[in-house]
This record gives sequence, structure tokens and C-alpha cells, in this order.
Amino acid sequence: MKISIYDSFLLRFRYAAHRKQYSTSINANLTTWFNKYVDKTSVLSWNTVIADFARSGDSVEALRAFSSMRKLALHPNRSTLPCAVKSCSALFDLHAGKQIHLQALIFGFESDLFVSSSLIDMYSKCGELKDARTLFDEIPTRNVVSWTSMIVGYVQNDNAHGAICMFKELLVEERMNVVGEEVLVDSVAVASVLSACSRVGSKRITEVVHGLVTKRGFMGYSVICNTLMDAYAKCGELDLSRQVFDGMGEKDAVSWNSMIAEYARNGLSAEAFQIFSDMVKCGNVIYNAVTLSAVLLACAHSGTLRVGKCIHDQAIKMALEDDVFVGTSIIDMYCKCGRVDMARKAFDRMKGKNIKSWTAMIAGYGMHGYGKDAMEVFYKMIRSGVKPNYVTFVSLLTACSHAGLLEEGWHWFNRMYHDFNVEPGIEHYSCLVDLLGRAGYLNEAYGLIKEMKVRPDFIIWGSLLGACRIHKNVELGEISARKLFELDSSNCGYFVLLSNIYADAGRWEDVERMRIKMKRHGLLKTPGFSLVELKGRVHVFLIGDKEHPQHKKLYEYLDQLNIKLQELGYVPNVTSVVHDVDEEEKGMILRVHSEKLAVAFGIINSGPGTTIQVIKNLRVCSDCHTVIKLISKIVNREIVVRDAKRFHHFKDGLCSCGDYW
Repeated sequence: MKISIYDSFLLRFRYAAHRKQYSTSINANLTTWFNKYVDKTSVLSWNTVIADFARSGDSVEALRAFSSMRKLALHPNRSTLPCAVKSCSALFDLHAGKQIHLQALIFGFESDLFVSSSLIDMYSKCGELKDARTLFDEIPTRNVVSWTSMIVGYVQNDNAHGAICMFKELLVEERMNVVGEEVLVDSVAVASVLSACSRVGSKRITEVVHGLVTKRGFMGYSVICNTLMDAYAKCGELDLSRQVFDGMGEKDAVSWNSMIAEYARNGLSAEAFQIFSDMVKCGNVIYNAVTLSAVLLACAHSGTLRVGKCIHDQAIKMALEDDVFVGTSIIDMYCKCGRVDMARKAFDRMKGKNIKSWTAMIAGYGMHGYGKDAMEVFYKMIRSGVKPNYVTFVSLLTACSHAGLLEEGWHWFNRMYHDFNVEPGIEHYSCLVDLLGRAGYLNEAYGLIKEMKVRPDFIIWGSLLGACRIHKNVELGEISARKLFELDSSNCGYFVLLSNIYADAGRWEDVERMRIKMKRHGLLKTPGFSLVELKGRVHVFLIGDKEHPQHKKLYEYLDQLNIKLQELGYVPNVTSVVHDVDEEEKGMILRVHSEKLAVAFGIINSGPGTTIQVIKNLRVCSDCHTVIKLISKIVNREIVVRDAKRFHHFKDGLCSCGDYW
């Protein structure tokens, strides 16, 4: 019986209608239905119904149809089984998959390439990679489908190295083929192995596969180029990723979105904005929710509030504000641009929140030092029925640390496993060490490190070293630094922190010793810089900056401010300067710190009452913290500073951190 496309559609429609009408006695009535419409002995008719359901994603109905066919004692053929197995894969139904595998053995289809390939895919998706490999090894003659199914299986089960090794075996078998036989490697296999390269993060392996892609002429496939871009980006080779992007003939939405997202994730916001601008100008591809989320991430990293607001407006126009991914990105952007109040408004407007939305809001309050508000959102999340996860507790404990909520932090650290089955990890211990350290409980923090269930890493020891810097504890600072030097001797930040601790204690010989060690290791201190966004442009300032066109005007204004600061009783906190020079020279060095220059620039170039926003790449020094508090009172402005750790909201001579940072 030959069935046309129209007949196929009609069969499926009538079958669905019949099943709905006789749902309580489907098997009894199915024979009647088939007698009425088609030959009940036609396996082809059943194959059409099963295939249609499988293709449309209605896997449950496909398996029910297969079961009904078997109850009519009809024998499946090589066209029946792959569709049934595909439905098992879609449902991750290992039990049903094994039953169909058994029937494939009974009816002699175990060596059929299409049946075996679908079974490999089913076992892989159900997490039974060992069974998938056993089945693959038993295939007498493999084709590209079976090879690709196995490679994809390794990738799906987070075994990227296994996928790459399998691809090497494929190339070896391909070379052994007689000249003139069909080439085994196809675009799907290449895309799969490039996906594995993304997870391995090896530039050398990615370049080898890139060479094969070019040689075989696969660079015309957008999916190949997109995956190749991602693989290079995961290796940290953004320049190579960009070369692939620029060399693409036709770029789809995935291509543009990938490039924007990679630049944004790596903190290259200007490049992300430029790619987005090019995407809009080209007019061939319409940007979507993924695009806006990536651009919002770039805004969050760079603190460009003005651009972020424009993207938010665009999301509203495109009716994407309720999209959970875009909405969460908007929350994150406002939080990292210093507008936590606007983030909360966007959060409250979201109709559907997921765990990432709640966590973003908790993290946002935490980075601004509003620990009580973070706790309020956390409790509201629990009451709404959303279960906190690993990242949620990291955000909550960080909020407790920044706000000095020692009791609350201890409570939830101890309850997270018992109440929500979240095992404390290295990040949670780091938050608690930081919480204890900031509160001055350095010995307790050190004791916790020694009793940890996991091995302390550089994050843990770095938290303790930072606390030792705050509380000027030389002994524990040296212990922490030694551990950090063992873990990563190439990080100059540890040397600088220990130097600062020695400087606070007046141990200038030890400060010099640290300098010599840094020089011996070829390490340079990360230069501090501050950013100010004004009228869509970002202005960058370094310490003692004389490159900015307005630098003379800025120093004159700072001199004027300094007179008013002294009238308010300001005395420079020279302990922030590690140089062994006289007090007057230390005061001069402090006066030209980058954040002071940035604040002065913001005040001079904006109208009265305007909030000044500054981003500092390092931690704000104690002297600058004091000075900016007083400046906020002198000029009657709110000044928001985002440093490497958190936000500081300066207003009326006070800071939101309560001098606890």
C-alpha cells in the first residue's frame, strides 16, 4: 500500500482523533480504526504514523503506536525501529529503549547501521555511554552516522577527550578506505568534534581540526564556523575567533550573538558594542533576546549605564522584558551599573522568575552592601517555592560578608546542606572566611580553613590575606602569603598585599624584599585606573594622569577641594602608600590617585545634583574612601564608586558600606 504525504497527514490526524475519542480503550478500538481506514496488516501504515509522531516531537504517542503495532503481532522492519528508538532518546526512557533493542536482536536488525546508530544515540542520551561504546564496537561495518553518533555521545556525557580520540579513530579508518569510497567525515562529525574542542580548551587541537575543516571545504557551513569561533574563544584566543567570524561569507544570528557574547564575557565591552552596531547596520539578521542579553552583559562589565538603558528600552519595545533571560540580564546590568533601585523595579515587574533571576537580585544587593535587602529577597524566594542552589548561597554569603552579617552567614552556611541539600563548596568556605576575617575574627577564620572538608585554594587563602591587610595582622598574613606563593607564584597581587601589610607595620625592609622578589619573578603590579562615563563616552584615568585633555583643570580643582577638606579636619592616611618616603611626598602621591581624578572630572563636567559614577579596577584605598565621603558633603552630590570587590554609595559625608569593606 503506497501512502502519499496527504495520506500520511490524514493517517496521523485520524489516529490522534481516534485515540482522543477512545483513550480508555485504545488497544481494543485501534484494530477497528485500522480495519476502517487502512489494511491492518500494513507495517508501512504503522511506520508512517510512528515516524510522523517521532518527527513532530510527540514521542509518547510514537511509542504507544509502536506498542499497539506489536500487539497486533506485526513485525517491525528497519524503518520502524529507528523512529521508535528516537522517541526513547527524546524521553530519556532507557527501559523502553532496552526493550526495543531486544526486539532489534530478535528480528535480526542488530547489525543494521541505522538501527544501531539510533541505539547508540539512545544509550548516550540516557547516560549509558559504556553500553553505547560496546554496541559501536560490535558493528561490523560502520558509516559516518554511527561514528558521529558515538562522537556526539561522548560530548553529551561530558567526555570531550573521548570524543576527540574517537574522531582520531575515524580519520584513521577513513585513510584506510580504498580510494574512491565515500568520504566518512561530514559536517555533523566536524561540528561535534569542534564542540568537544570547546570543552577541552586546547588551542593546538582546535587548530588541527580547523586545518581539516578548511581542507575539506566545510568553512561554508555556518554551524561549523560558529562552533569553531566558540572553540577558539574557550581557548582564550579571541583574535582567532574574530578571524573566523570576519572570514564567514554569510553570518546568521548565532554568529553575531556568539561574537558579541564572547567579547562581553571577556570584559571587552567596546568590541562587543561595535559588533552589535555592525549587526544592526548589516540589516540581514534581526537581533533577538540572546543578542540583547549579551549586550547587557557588556554594559554590566563596563558600567555603561546609558547604553544599558537604551538596550532596556529596546527590550521593552520588542516585548522581551518578560523574557526570563533578558529580564535577568537587565537586573544584573542595573546592579553592576550602580542602580540597584532600578534593578529591583525591573525584578518586581518580571512575571516569571527563575533561580537565576532571584540569585541576580540577591547578588546585586550583596555587591552594594545591602545585606538585609539580600536576605529579604532570599526569604521571599523560598516562600515562592523556588529552591536555592549552589550559586544562590554563594551570593547570599557574599552579601552577609559585605554587610557584616556574621550571625546570618553562619546560620545559612550550616543550614544550606540540611535544608536544601547543597553541599558547601570552596566558594562558600571562601565567603565564610571572608566574613569572619572582615569582622576581625582572623584566628577563627584560620581555624575554619584548617578544618575544611575540601582542600583550600588560592581563593580561600586570598580571602584570609585580604582580611589580614584590613586588620594589619602580619603573622597570619605571612602564613597566607606563603600558601599563595606555593599555589601561584606568578600572581603579583599576593606580593602587593603582603607589601601593604608590611608597610602598615612600618617594616620597610620587608617591603623592599617583596619588591625584589617581584622583580626577580618578572612581575609587575597591576596599574590602578578609574573610569567615568559621560555623555556616552568613557574616560579613563591613571594615577597622576597627565594625558587627559583636562588634566590641568582637574589638578587645580583638586587643590581647591583640598583646602576645603583640611577645613573639615581631613588628614591624609599615608599608610595607604607603601613607598618609604617622607609624609609630605606620600600626601602628594595620595592626592593624584585615579579615583580622585575621576571624581573631580565627573563633578566638573556634569550639572548640579547629578550622580557621579566611577569604576575602579582595584580596591579603593582607605584615604580615597575618606576623601570621597567628604567631597560628597562639600559638593552635595551622590558619588557611586564600583571597585574590584563592591559598590560604595557616598552621600552627605557617609558611605553605604558604613566604613566596613
